[in-house]
Amino acid sequence: MGRALIVEHPGPIGSRPLRLIERPVPFADPGMLLVDVEVCGVCRTDLHVVEGDLSPRRPSVVPGHEVVGRVAACGAGVSGFAPGDRVGVAWLYTACGRCRFCVLGRENLCLAPRFTGWDVDGGYADHVVVPAAFAYPLPESVAVTTLAPLLCAGIIGYRAYQRSRVRKGQRLGLYGFGASAHIVIQIARFHGCAVYVATRGPRHQALARKMGAVWVGDAAARPPDPLDAAILFAPAGDLVLPALAALDRGGTLAIAGIHVSAIPSLDYARHLFEERELVSVTANTRADGRALLQLAAEMPLRTSTETFRLEDANEALRRLKEDEIEGAAVLRVAS
Repeated sequence: MGRALIVEHPGPIGSRPLRLIERPVPFADPGMLLVDVEVCGVCRTDLHVVEGDLSPRRPSVVPGHEVVGRVAACGAGVSGFAPGDRVGVAWLYTACGRCRFCVLGRENLCLAPRFTGWDVDGGYADHVVVPAAFAYPLPESVAVTTLAPLLCAGIIGYRAYQRSRVRKGQRLGLYGFGASAHIVIQIARFHGCAVYVATRGPRHQALARKMGAVWVGDAAARPPDPLDAAILFAPAGDLVLPALAALDRGGTLAIAGIHVSAIPSLDYARHLFEERELVSVTANTRADGRALLQLAAEMPLRTSTETFRLEDANEALRRLKEDEIEGAAVLRVAS
């Protein structure tokens, strides 16, 4: 038997909707890996699942998609992994491989995807299963708490960075400064970019300054210089307008969230004219994950984390919602 936290009835995080249960250890079917979970990062998408902003895809789902663990068993036909290997499990659980998007290498837009912690049980548990083809080999030399946020905050942040079309040495704006942004600022500075951060709360603002932002202001504040590109990490649609208004001609704003509140009406001349662009980010491809993990090793990337027990996941999510986490929260699952 193993422990798992399930969402029986989505609701406000203050009502502590995650419930701890005991359940049988899952089985590794053909092509699958059974993973003993060491840690699982806490992502804002988990909060959207727990509170019901993302409609439930299955009853009593186990959230969590920034999973670091060790292979406990390999299903029939698995190659490239062996028991004891350290692996990562991310948001994209599987893609069909056959639709018009998959055949073009755009599996993040797959017409029949499944996602870890939403369609299938995730890493807020002692054990998780994952298709071997969608698991990431992870190094032994890096702390598990450092690795966990890379598997979503890092991967999605990297894709948002790519989608923003920012080039080396340009000015990049980050709106919101949580788990993803504190990774992206490192990538941007590694590429010689000047980073401007607009975010609420003295804790996040102080971290942004510490990590090398050239300017830090409140969430809707206007940066002192026009931005070549920007990324919106905060799930606040009302920040789209000031972020677009801060762009220079030809600039791009990438929205990184899976869920964003309503976006107010745009003024064409102020927000979009002069070839400003607004783009979204949808999930990730495995190529994104491999590229981010390779870049993380080269730089190397560091993550700022606060660790919680598995049993304290409700509290970790509450603190995430209230912007009380500096960097990323991580659940320590293995004793």
